[in-house]
Amino acid sequence: MAATGTGSQHSAGYIVESTYGTTPATPAFANIRHNSMNLGLTKNVLESEEIRSDRQVVNLRHGTKTVSGEIGFELTYGTFDSLFEAAMGGTWSTNVLKAGTTRRSFTIERKFANLATPEYHRYTGVEFDGFSLSVTPDAIVSGSFTTMGQDYAIATAAIAGATYPAATTTIPITSFSGSVNEGGSSIAIITSIEMTLENGLSPLHVVGSDLTNQPGIARSRVSGTLGLWFQSKALLDKFINETASSIDFTLTDGTSSYTFDMGNVKYNGGQPDVDGDGEIQISLPFTALYNSGDASQLMITRVP
Repeated sequence: MAATGTGSQHSAGYIVESTYGTTPATPAFANIRHNSMNLGLTKNVLESEEIRSDRQVVNLRHGTKTVSGEIGFELTYGTFDSLFEAAMGGTWSTNVLKAGTTRRSFTIERKFANLATPEYHRYTGVEFDGFSLSVTPDAIVSGSFTTMGQDYAIATAAIAGATYPAATTTIPITSFSGSVNEGGSSIAIITSIEMTLENGLSPLHVVGSDLTNQPGIARSRVSGTLGLWFQSKALLDKFINETASSIDFTLTDGTSSYTFDMGNVKYNGGQPDVDGDGEIQISLPFTALYNSGDASQLMITRVP
C-alpha cells in the first residue's frame, strides 16, 4: 500500500524573490515553523452556457488562478521577523518595525516527506496579506499569516543547489509572562487580546494570461478586540465618548521579547452582558489609527 502523507513529516520554507513570481537559483530556504498550513491553488470555473435539448452541461473551462491560504504558528522569538516585516511593509531598524510601503514576494516550498516519492509543492509570487495574534490566559501565544500568490507547481525533487538551514530553536512564548498597558497605564484585568493586520491584497488579472499580475494593495488596517473583567465604566466611557487611547502589550519567553504598540486606538463597541451568575466580561473591539508620534499605527519592538 502506498504511504499516506502525514502532517508529522510536513515541512515548509521560504525564500525572498528578486523578481515577482520567480524562484531564485540555488535558494537557501528559511524554515517556517508552523502548526497548520493550508496554502493552495484555486481557479475560477467557467461553465459553458450553451443550451441543448437534453438539458446537459456540455463543457467547462478552468479560469484564472490564485494562490492563497493561512500559515498557523506559535509565537517564538526570532522565527518570524522577516514575515512580520513583509506583512508590515516596513524594515527592521534598531530592532523597531513600523508600517511601510515596501512590498516583498516569496517562493514558499512545502515538502511532503513520507510519500512513496517525496513531493515538493512550490508556490511562487507569494505576498503576506497580513497576520493575526491571539493572547489568552494559560495558553501559548498563537497567530496566523494570510497569503496571496501567483502560481503553484509540484515536483518530486529539490531545486538544484537548494539548501535548507535549520529552524530556530527558541521556545514558544506564553501569556504568563509579559504586560499590558492601556492609555499608558498598566492594566491587570485583561482576559484576551486579539489583533489583526490586513493589507487588502487583491488579484489583478489581464487578458492573455491565467496568472495574476502582482496583486493590488489597499490601506494597512489594524484592528482587534480587548477582553477584560468588568470592574468599572472607565473603558466603556472611552467607547461612549469616542475618546482616543492606546494599547501596548509585551510578550516574552523569559529572555527575549516583543512589544506590540498601538499608540492611537479608538474603541468601537462594548457592553457588560450578563449570562448567568458568574463574573462579567466585556469585549471592546478597537481600531488602531496612524499615530504621529510613532509615524505608524502599529510599532513592533524586539529585545533579543
